[in-house]
Amino acid sequence: MEIQISDGIVRRVRGGQNAPMTGLAIQARTIANFLPLLCQRAGAKVVHNTDANYTGIRFDTKVGPVVLEMPVGDGVYRLVHELIEPDEKGRTEVEMRRFPQIYKPRGVAHMTAEFLRSRGFLK
Repeated sequence: MEIQISDGIVRRVRGGQNAPMTGLAIQARTIANFLPLLCQRAGAKVVHNTDANYTGIRFDTKVGPVVLEMPVGDGVYRLVHELIEPDEKGRTEVEMRRFPQIYKPRGVAHMTAEFLRSRGFLK
């Protein structure tokens, strides 16, 4: 499933009809296809968030949403835990891990799933 967030409004993107066809969106879909069943059970969704300016894969874990953000330009993949309410320092997200772009989509999917499983984010 894909969702799009724009101006604070969350919309479901119907497969192929309204889906963005940018390079980042295609990259996110490719990685999502390689995610193991454990991640699929966690409600993995491709997210196009224009408010926060990212495209990624969102996992609804037992401790809150975690997003794998696609790299822009020469950047890196970021695995970010989105906090429901700001913490005592005022942060709304915590970056947990970075992956360089040298890995293929299957490798990024495997590393993401293993990181979330080994840290107790997934059941």
